[in-house]
Amino acid sequence: MKRQSSFFKKIISSFAITILSLMLLIYMFSSFAIKKHYKNTLTQNLININKSLAYEIQDYFSNNDYNSLDKFVKDIGCQINTRITIISAKGLVLADSEKDPKLMENHRYRPEIEKAIKGENGMAMRYSKTLKTEMLYVTMPLSINNEIFCVIRTSLFMNDVKKLINDLSQKIMIISFLVFLFSIVMSIILSKYISKPVEKLISAAKQVSAGDFTTRVFLDRNDDINILAESFNEMTEEIQNLFQKIKSEKNSLNCIISSIDEALLVIDIHGKVILTNNGIKNVTDKEMQGRSFWEIIRDENFEKFITKIKEEKKNFSEEWKWQKKYFLCSFGYVYLKNEIVIVFHDITKKKEMEMIKKDFVSNVSHELRTPLTAIKGFVETLKEEEKEQDKLHYFQIIEKHTNRLINIVKDLLILSNLEETGKVQKESINLYKLVKDQEKVFEKRINEKSLKFNIQIDDDLSEFFGDRFRLEQMFINLIDNAIKYTDKGEINVQIRNITDKIEIIVRDTGIGIGEEHFNRLFERFYVVDKSRSRKIGGTGLGLSIVKHIVLLHDGNINVESKTGKGTEFIINLPNI
Repeated sequence: MKRQSSFFKKIISSFAITILSLMLLIYMFSSFAIKKHYKNTLTQNLININKSLAYEIQDYFSNNDYNSLDKFVKDIGCQINTRITIISAKGLVLADSEKDPKLMENHRYRPEIEKAIKGENGMAMRYSKTLKTEMLYVTMPLSINNEIFCVIRTSLFMNDVKKLINDLSQKIMIISFLVFLFSIVMSIILSKYISKPVEKLISAAKQVSAGDFTTRVFLDRNDDINILAESFNEMTEEIQNLFQKIKSEKNSLNCIISSIDEALLVIDIHGKVILTNNGIKNVTDKEMQGRSFWEIIRDENFEKFITKIKEEKKNFSEEWKWQKKYFLCSFGYVYLKNEIVIVFHDITKKKEMEMIKKDFVSNVSHELRTPLTAIKGFVETLKEEEKEQDKLHYFQIIEKHTNRLINIVKDLLILSNLEETGKVQKESINLYKLVKDQEKVFEKRINEKSLKFNIQIDDDLSEFFGDRFRLEQMFINLIDNAIKYTDKGEINVQIRNITDKIEIIVRDTGIGIGEEHFNRLFERFYVVDKSRSRKIGGTGLGLSIVKHIVLLHDGNINVESKTGKGTEFIINLPNI
């Protein structure tokens, strides 16, 4: 209600100030115009009197009868209630209707007299020392044969004029005040006419802001405010529909979020938790809503993930261990609201199974190594002693498969070791020498296939810090693969220095790989051509070992290939 009365008062005060300002301007302008009009009218009347007296006065000058002139002036001045003074061209007062001319001082240098002596009508308004009051003087020269012989001066008391003007001003003021009162009354009526519907609209807007979207405003009038009210009603109806729609969508979203088994966490850019679901209890049993996430989840790695998503604003997934549980955390950035959405996938059982699997593989590999070595030794001994060709053939098959099993066990042990340690021992490495040493290892096989082996290393790449043993394993597996699947052509190893990283490219001109195999190429035991792999003794673990070594160096590996046109492995390692 306070706002409504305030709106009404603002309209009234605006009208009142405007009307009052106009009244004051009208009063000031009217007063000035009336004063000017009276002054001009009185001046013109005095000029007319001067003209009327001119004919009578000339006769007295002809006879030089100044006493009769003075008597005439006094009679006429009394009759017309106007002071009349006759002054010679030298400024001597010859006759005056109010005073004895002989007692009056010389008027030669009075402003109005000076102007008349020059041949023009004069006018002045000043204080009279003789009568001790303010007077309006009007003079007119009299001349014979273009020679001025005297000046007629008529004057009026300004007190009478001022009194008249003041009376008129009072009347104007009274009229203005009455007009002002009438205008105020009309403005009050008009203000109420304007403010009432506006007050209704304000009240309705308050109800809408409080959540009452059923509010409507109906006005019995035909003007722009009625159009405004109709627009308001349409707007509130639209808001009501949108609110219902949003409410329905929100309920649906809440149901969906609640039904998700995975834990969901939404935080703002400052780290405050905005939204969670029931699944968050799998992560923590503490209430998170409205609190900062770090109050509950105090983990350095998790804070690093949050910092990363804030800086990069790109979606990513990371594994995270928290209170003996493993989670795959999917981080998403919502640009519109600058919020971060995190979904926690519990992979604890999967991790435990992986650990069991790794332990099993590692243990089996260790257990198999000794009997396989023994079998190989016995087979080689039997081969040397066997003379029959048929039996020798069977021993060769046993030896071949034993060697394959030994290679598989060897690669499994390497993978197990990579997974267990998870660390690299960095040292300064001469990459050219490292690759050149691997060329010597495979020199015999390269020559057998008549392949070319090329090494290209940037001149400014003199050294690289990495794990020498691991990098040797990486190059051995990549070059071994290239030789196995390349029957003719060449193998190129190119190493380039790119800003803060090095790029290693191992390229061959072999049989190539189809795009359908790219996604699974680095999986354990995955081979593109199984028949060829068995023939050449592949284990299906080489590329898995390569990828593990690359990841241990915080790098990444990609493959580009087309069937029949060779394969290219591209590795990027940080050069720190």
